[in-house]
Amino acid sequence: MKKGIIIQASSRSKGDTFKIVSYLQEQTGFDVIDLSQKRINHFDYEFKNQDDDFNDLFKNIVLNYKTIVFATPIYWYTMSGLLKVFMDRISDFLYKEKDFGRLLREKQMAVLSCSNEDKLFEGFTMPFVETANYLGMDFLGHKHTWVENNIIPEQVKQNIREFVAKQIHEKK
Repeated sequence: MKKGIIIQASSRSKGDTFKIVSYLQEQTGFDVIDLSQKRINHFDYEFKNQDDDFNDLFKNIVLNYKTIVFATPIYWYTMSGLLKVFMDRISDFLYKEKDFGRLLREKQMAVLSCSNEDKLFEGFTMPFVETANYLGMDFLGHKHTWVENNIIPEQVKQNIREFVAKQIHEKK
């Protein structure tokens, strides 16, 4: 089993979140999946969405990775729509093919958010914490990041290095 994967959930494949993800990947060696390059439809109770990219992607993740890092820009004070749809689709594996859904138990989840300033709104992490709890995952924590003038500030790089050392590598 591979150690970890970063799920990049930005509408811009090469935007600020990509810069943060690239730096995190350098620190961890984790693989990266760019959700904007996948076709993932919304959850529906009739499972009419089974011909999109989600099922194969999800199975690959749960079969091959121990740690999942969600990397999202902050859009309208919360996670991106891409990430919300991805998380909603986990329900497919709580209703159908439950054996794959159960593979999330005891996996690790972490979150990196990205914006243009060192400001995070209260309640941002609640959906992640509660999702991890519900799915039986170990929530490793959240680190807010930002990009200034197209550059990752040194303080943010240091914060990421500390987050990786204390929250991700230490918890293996």
